[in-house]
Amino acid sequence: MTGQAVQPETGAPTAAEQADRGFEPDRRARALVEALPYIQRFRDAVVVVKLGGHAMVEETLTSTFGQDVMLLRSVGLRPVVVHGGGPQIGAHLDRLGLPSRFRDGLRVTDAETLEVVRMVLVGKVGRDIVSALNAHGARAMGLSGEDGRLIQATPRHPDLGFVGDVARVDPTVVNQLLDEGMIPVVSSIGADASGQAYNINADTVAAALAGALRAEKVVYLTDVAGLLADPEDPTSILAQVTAAEMEAMIGDGTVSGGMVPKARACADAIRAGTGSAHLLDGRVPHVLLLELFTDAGIGTMVTADDDERGVAP
Repeated sequence: MTGQAVQPETGAPTAAEQADRGFEPDRRARALVEALPYIQRFRDAVVVVKLGGHAMVEETLTSTFGQDVMLLRSVGLRPVVVHGGGPQIGAHLDRLGLPSRFRDGLRVTDAETLEVVRMVLVGKVGRDIVSALNAHGARAMGLSGEDGRLIQATPRHPDLGFVGDVARVDPTVVNQLLDEGMIPVVSSIGADASGQAYNINADTVAAALAGALRAEKVVYLTDVAGLLADPEDPTSILAQVTAAEMEAMIGDGTVSGGMVPKARACADAIRAGTGSAHLLDGRVPHVLLLELFTDAGIGTMVTADDDERGVAP
């Protein structure tokens, strides 16, 4: 029928609709093909993800994080989530009229504060993360480092009260959950041999747990784009460094402030046998997928020193 436009089949998008939707079949197909070797390589691998910063408090980012972790599980990886909750703890202490005191960047935790920490991390933050994962079809379960003697702790310093260091990790309960197809969500609380609970830095817990699980990767979601070669130049992101290079950057002041605990945790995880550690900007939607399943990656990857290669499984 000449002179008459052919109508598209019912339900098929027009060219204009395709453009509006960003419908680029070639680009999407290339992304899937690019991801395939990484999916094959990391199948059955444990990936520990420490959730923090905006990714833990902004609803949209929390939702995309849930999608990312569920996708990891769906393609055969074994993700484990570790979280803290400093801002939420501080806000709850304020509502109760209790002071927030810090020493060397760590929250001084007396008995009353410890009860708030346990309540917020286990009863609120952990539950919210579990809900975000389950909303996307996951089978997530929240647990504290106290459960199953997962995180055995020792006190850090008398002036800090019930602030602890990781003495030992028994990953039995986490491995059991992973074997059942579940996603463990771990709150950064530990306990000593007597059952006394301790508040532990979540970055430290993620590193120790990754080492105990012989994880392929530990990923830290932060509010920065990665390590900077020049702290004054936000574009000088280092794509890859070794643990020794990172420690040298801490020593000369290139890495400073709030990045120091995360940098040290990355180095600790590598030395404990984790394959690689990653510092990513959790404000970027789907940053986990960009780092794990694309050639270019995003953020900073920390690897073993030359004389330590082969330690990780």
